[in-house]
Amino acid sequence: MSFWIINLVTALLSFVIAGVSGIFLVPFLHKIKFGQPIKTVDGPKWHAKKQGTPTMGGFMFIISTVLTAIAGYWIYRWKVGIDTTDKKSFYPFYLMLGCILFSAAFGIIGFIDDYTKVARKKNDGLTPWQKIALQLVFSVGFLAVIHFFGDGETRIDLGFWKSPSLGIFYYILMMAVIIYLTNAVNLTDGVDGLCGSVTFVAMLIFTVCCTILKKDEMTCFTMALAGGCLGFLLWNLNPAKCFMGDTGSMFLGAAVTGVGLILHKHLLLILVALVYILEALSVMIQVTYFKYTKKKYGEGRRIFKMTPIHHHFEMSGFSEYKIVISFSLFGMIFGVLGIITLLALN
Repeated sequence: MSFWIINLVTALLSFVIAGVSGIFLVPFLHKIKFGQPIKTVDGPKWHAKKQGTPTMGGFMFIISTVLTAIAGYWIYRWKVGIDTTDKKSFYPFYLMLGCILFSAAFGIIGFIDDYTKVARKKNDGLTPWQKIALQLVFSVGFLAVIHFFGDGETRIDLGFWKSPSLGIFYYILMMAVIIYLTNAVNLTDGVDGLCGSVTFVAMLIFTVCCTILKKDEMTCFTMALAGGCLGFLLWNLNPAKCFMGDTGSMFLGAAVTGVGLILHKHLLLILVALVYILEALSVMIQVTYFKYTKKKYGEGRRIFKMTPIHHHFEMSGFSEYKIVISFSLFGMIFGVLGIITLLALN
């Protein structure tokens, strides 16, 4: 059994588990009234009709990813025949497991946020500082795992240029990257099917990149998550029968960031995660410009009709399907550019 067959079976099994689990999870979420509160100030007014759609559907791909990634890895070891007496042969597994636990930890942050929103019946969960404090704690743990199990490099790799060794400042900077990217992925989850589709593409790109860099074990995770996202999309494409909630989007954010940092190819991470980066950047630009013009002219002005930028396109007449397809293609184009760049430099 070739490694690619193992990966395809892993992805297919994850897809089936995620898709089938929705048959049980969605009615259960309806029953316990875990519906998403909608605050139209954060999105177009017509999103109000989505009020009450079950949230926390991210459990579909979280469960399928964890189960199939670990199973796929051990099948891989068994078929390849890796020497289990060599402790260092387990390092790739520990890195993959670290990425899974890191993602799950951020999923827990999202779950607390979702549960708080549902309990209060309004779109306010954890405060921003509570989220950041928890994210920083888990980020430190994840970076420690990466360092201990094989990546003590503290230079930033931008492909054609590498920074000098940054020492402890590298890890401080990477904590900022984790906070930015995980929350950027969270912001991307504002249109039915968008975050799941973009992340599906990102995981396929990362799978190819892991193979190029000979980090085959990590592809068990990326393919499992790709399959899980696809299974979840059966329930999340417009009109969504279920939302992933912060439970799902925070898990995905940590997964994307975690894989990128384990590969230690920062330019690649930027290219693969460019959709998320621009989503968060649009919010920062909008808020900054609004505050500046309010202070200068007495009234706030906007560059975009609404942010994150997917809402700008929605307000401009794009259907949710068109936004999902356009953003996913954009992510694929820059992801392929990342693959080409990686091949050129390795």
